[in-house]
Amino acid sequence: MKGGMIWHPEEKDQKVNQYLEKTNHAPYELIIAVVMAIFCGFTLLILMGPF
Repeated sequence: MKGGMIWHPEEKDQKVNQYLEKTNHAPYELIIAVVMAIFCGFTLLILMGPF
């Protein structure tokens, strides 16, 4: 094979990597909000249970 299998980064690869780093992560804010809402709801049920 002429030229071999050497990969040379192109200009668009950097843009793709920046896009992936920006969008490809866990939604920590949403996870924290859901956990807090469940915790507060459970606490409210426990506190209001006797009434």
